[in-house]
Amino acid sequence: MAELRWKPSVTVAAIIERGGRYLLVEEMTSEGLRLNNPAGHLDPGESLMAAAARETLEETAHPFTPEALVGVYLARLAHVRTGEDITYLRFAFCGTVGEPIAGQTLDEPVVRTVWMTLDEVRASQARHRSPLVLQCIEEHHAGRRFPLALLNTHDSVADLQDLLGK
Repeated sequence: MAELRWKPSVTVAAIIERGGRYLLVEEMTSEGLRLNNPAGHLDPGESLMAAAARETLEETAHPFTPEALVGVYLARLAHVRTGEDITYLRFAFCGTVGEPIAGQTLDEPVVRTVWMTLDEVRASQARHRSPLVLQCIEEHHAGRRFPLALLNTHDSVADLQDLLGK
């Protein structure tokens, strides 16, 4: 019998700061209304940076260009209401963000976007979707940046898009 292979859920997040405020999304989750960094799952055939740009646009209507890696995070979250126990491998990026695109709708379950100061983010910690929300912002605020050259996407990943018909 084959051994079950454990796989963390790979996600990306955008840590976006403008004028001392951080862009967050307020989204409906199984745990109720929560605050999160613009974030989501890596899709098949996608690079990590492309995923961060796509997720940010889908969740905030703002175009985003990753310029640095803030950090890589491994966290386990047990969801009380659903009983799910998921380990996430998160790649958090910072970069430049454009103005919101008129007419661009926000992906469900995002209710709205909010710009918050670091103190407001700290004060709202009980409403965060995960402890990574504040940790990523704190590390960005402290100046943590790694070059994007650390991340490489082999051509074989793009070949997956062809197989999936994307």
